[in-house]
Amino acid sequence: MSAAPRAATPAAEPLLSSRRRERGLPARVAAGAPPYLLVLPTLVVLVGVLAYPLYWLGRISFEHYGLAELIARKGTWTGLDNYRHMLGDAEFWRIVARTIAFTVVNVGLTMLFATLIALLLVRMGTIVRGAVLVGLVWVWATPVTVAIAVWQWMVDFEFGVLNWTLTKLHVVDLIHYNWFDNPWTGFAVITAVVVWGAIPFAAITIYAGFSQVPQELVEAAEVDGASAWEVFWRVTFPLVKPIFVIVTSLSIIWDFQVFNQIWIMLEFRPSPDYYLLGVYSFVESFRVSQYGLGAAIAVVMVVLMLGVSFVYVRQMVRISEADA
Repeated sequence: MSAAPRAATPAAEPLLSSRRRERGLPARVAAGAPPYLLVLPTLVVLVGVLAYPLYWLGRISFEHYGLAELIARKGTWTGLDNYRHMLGDAEFWRIVARTIAFTVVNVGLTMLFATLIALLLVRMGTIVRGAVLVGLVWVWATPVTVAIAVWQWMVDFEFGVLNWTLTKLHVVDLIHYNWFDNPWTGFAVITAVVVWGAIPFAAITIYAGFSQVPQELVEAAEVDGASAWEVFWRVTFPLVKPIFVIVTSLSIIWDFQVFNQIWIMLEFRPSPDYYLLGVYSFVESFRVSQYGLGAAIAVVMVVLMLGVSFVYVRQMVRISEADA
């Protein structure tokens, strides 16, 4: 039986302090610094990168800042007028509801398809799994602009390969059909672009979690007569729940601020029916030259994202406490 480690004697303390200094660690840190000191460098960088832009965003949101003020580099203080105008506008609340609905649909589809693909990856052979993973990485590595250009060609009302294929298969006549004339079909295409680009990260991350689930637990549940759904819901999911929380939270943050897929897909002039909060803020700022109102909309987006981040952190803390 090994002896318990003995505490350092007073005579040995100068030697320990000398070794700590040689390693570049202060005595207090080496003895056990608070955890927040370990993330202090990251916090300093984040504050340095984000604090100044957020300060100006918040400041401009309380000012009348139009084109003349932009040239003069000085806005006119208006207090909460931008926020009153924004919150009293029925169009703003319609855009908020549309943004939330869009985010829910996109995140739901992303998590559904990513989970199904991850489950398939677990059951595939090595060669097939490697080929699928390579394909997912290729999709993941495709720049957003390139992906949007490909999808634009696929649904083009004159030369779209999707229109031609569905027409030739007698599914529906889509000759010279413009998907974006109707916001429902237009958002269906935009959702396809967003989900297509989001699935690789989610699928690979969830698969990494599934691969760490002990197979003896799965086999024991199957021997006890559990169905595939019961094995997933009662055995696999509880073990990988933190990964689902992380991927879902990141997907919400990314999909809530979708901009490029709408702006580029609709050739830089989307109609108000396609406005989400990110597009609406950009239009108010740079097309209408109401930078103060656009900044106020952006502040609301930041606050909503902070709310999502708070829920995410709270869930992770609860999971850590439950595992402790």
